[in-house]
Amino acid sequence: MSSLIARWLYSLALRLLTPVYLARLWWRGRAEPVYRKRIGERLGYYAQKPRRGKGGVVWVHAVSLGETRAAAPLIEALRREFPSMRMLLTCSTATGVQAGLDLLKPQDDQAWFPYDTPGAVRRFLKRYRPAVGVIMETEIWPNMMAEAQQRQIPMVLANARLSVKSQRKGRRFAVLLVPALLAFTRILAQTSRDAQRLREMGARMVEVCGNTKFDITPPAKLMARGLEWRQSLTRSVVLMASSREGEEEGLFEAWRGLREPRPLLVVVPRHPQRFDDVAATAARAGFIVARRSQWHDKPSADQGTADVWIGDSMGEMPLYYAMSDVALLGGSFAPLGGQNLIEAAACGCPLLMGMHTFNFEEAAQMAIESGAAARMKDIGSAVRRAAALVDDPRRNEWVEQALGFAGAHRGANERMAQRIAMLMTGLDSVR
Repeated sequence: MSSLIARWLYSLALRLLTPVYLARLWWRGRAEPVYRKRIGERLGYYAQKPRRGKGGVVWVHAVSLGETRAAAPLIEALRREFPSMRMLLTCSTATGVQAGLDLLKPQDDQAWFPYDTPGAVRRFLKRYRPAVGVIMETEIWPNMMAEAQQRQIPMVLANARLSVKSQRKGRRFAVLLVPALLAFTRILAQTSRDAQRLREMGARMVEVCGNTKFDITPPAKLMARGLEWRQSLTRSVVLMASSREGEEEGLFEAWRGLREPRPLLVVVPRHPQRFDDVAATAARAGFIVARRSQWHDKPSADQGTADVWIGDSMGEMPLYYAMSDVALLGGSFAPLGGQNLIEAAACGCPLLMGMHTFNFEEAAQMAIESGAAARMKDIGSAVRRAAALVDDPRRNEWVEQALGFAGAHRGANERMAQRIAMLMTGLDSVR
């Protein structure tokens, strides 16, 4: 089958599924109302006019929360290269939109990423006329790339990664994905393994620049607040960071098996729509539960004596890492690929991870080799190791090794910004 026929069939399928797509957004809007706002933008219909100015538009797409956080230092580096630039930030999820608000300047725009039908992407690009597009990590959309190529818009896949699992899945759709990969002007990969897998998929102009997440600096105010909370407690703290569905039940069962007095267990679910469910699961497991949303500045004495805290807040992960003696990596104790482990290291928090870290394969291995993290066979063994580690004098060595690991790999954003700058000639004039 030719790539043109494949993309035509793909586009036809998306058009037929449009009512289902919109219904799903409306359904998700029950728990997260932002999904129901400006829903026309998903189809390329924009009520608000783009902001005007003398600087050209740099379009950055970060699909969700993790990609938006990873984009933050890269956006700062791009602003240093081009102080007059106007940014267009697009996201696909509510958490990404919320995190993106902190990255905007008065001259910037924020919009929903359009559904990948030919009409929607055409209207989107015509509306905002970006001088360059920067797609974070793994987002590859056939119609968007084809339309950008036709309009001669330079496109960069930044902080690019491709796991073995994703590569295997991508080969089944190579007739669609290979032309989309070839439409990128530059692909800036996180690691040499990511670069090799991308080349094997047919990509060209691939360069290893490192991982932007190493350049994220934890906010000092959040770190200070976390340390203050830790000092107010009379016991150790174990954090389950970015837990995913299917992990909490095993966590609470293993936690019940620990001898008392137990450390305080802090659980921060990855998705905000699960906050209530995780709190209810902890209560059913027999624990006294307190929720971060129950207090403003600091917890009360009663909340400090709870068995489990639910971190039902957004944007405060550095606070939770700062107050914790050791952390468990969510998404790694079920076959979900793990979460960003670099943030824990940057906060100086020792980390225990499960067997499933294929989304961050090389970073996980480097963290283990540097002594910043250790891999455990299951959640039960991780809980027992965490409970022992909080009172282990060698924990201080882990802290130093974690900070050293985070600091040793900085500089990716400057390298990526410089590569993107090469494509942005004439950015100071409106396209």
